[in-house]
Amino acid sequence: MKRRAFIALLGGAAAAWPVAARAQHTLPVIGLLDARSPDALAERLRGFRQGLRDIGFIEGQNVAVEYRWADNQMDRLPELVADLVRRNVAVIVTPGGLVSTLASKAATTTIPIVFVVADDPVRLGLVASLGRPDGNLTGINFFTGELSAKRLELLHELVPAATRVAVLVNPANAANAETALREAETAARAIGFEIQVFNASTSQEINAAFATFARERLDAVFLGIDPFFNSRRVQLVQLAARYALPASYPSRDYVQVGGLISYGADITEAWRQVGVYSGRLLKGAKPADLPVVQSSKFELAINAETARMIGVRIPPTLLARADEVIE
Repeated sequence: MKRRAFIALLGGAAAAWPVAARAQHTLPVIGLLDARSPDALAERLRGFRQGLRDIGFIEGQNVAVEYRWADNQMDRLPELVADLVRRNVAVIVTPGGLVSTLASKAATTTIPIVFVVADDPVRLGLVASLGRPDGNLTGINFFTGELSAKRLELLHELVPAATRVAVLVNPANAANAETALREAETAARAIGFEIQVFNASTSQEINAAFATFARERLDAVFLGIDPFFNSRRVQLVQLAARYALPASYPSRDYVQVGGLISYGADITEAWRQVGVYSGRLLKGAKPADLPVVQSSKFELAINAETARMIGVRIPPTLLARADEVIE
């Protein structure tokens, strides 16, 4: 190549590079805030990115995502969301539950927020109504009340001899814990279960709770829905196996790591819907015009290997209704 042409080529490349760099910086930015760490959320993150793709956005090409993880240190959430607000992100998504949603709501009244919560967002004060949120928040909701009753019925069907059931909740997530207890107590009375409530908000307290379950010879465990519990699902499942305790979990990912039975909303689908709503907001929709989506897809998952290991016989009728059976 002649020297003059080579210099011209270099000049053209140098001129193009800042343009590409500037283009990267002009991508719309979504801020994702979660109280947990990303280690065990790969499937849910794939759902979120799929939702973005469904609406025409591909991370790194025409949208950027700033991730902020609190690693179960709830006191870090205000600082993390404040950083997203300072960066002037276009949308904040809080698919990890109520605590991160409340922190985001307190931080901004202008940036759109897309949440996933397990309790009634109207009762929680997040939106004015499901159909017309009337503010800067909207998102996805799956009520835990009806699910609590169904989960206890399934637990009774799986372990018909059980009478004394431990209900484990996280007192640090007061709204979730209160709802879970209220609905579980009502459903338990109808079934004939005697429930005992236990609190745990640290790994050490989870260990202590299971040791108490075994010492008091409780028949089964009902786990409340909570992002912290989800982040500790391997620990919870291993403790249930160690003490041979039949346990009911709120989502399929517990069963995938060895939990006995779960019934709950398809959380990956909820994260996908968060991606869809984020894309719609980036395209100009307003949160007040996007109704809160109520989950309509629920999954029953059973781990047959765990059942054999702890000596539980799964009724054929229950196996036939399961969406997923892990052998």
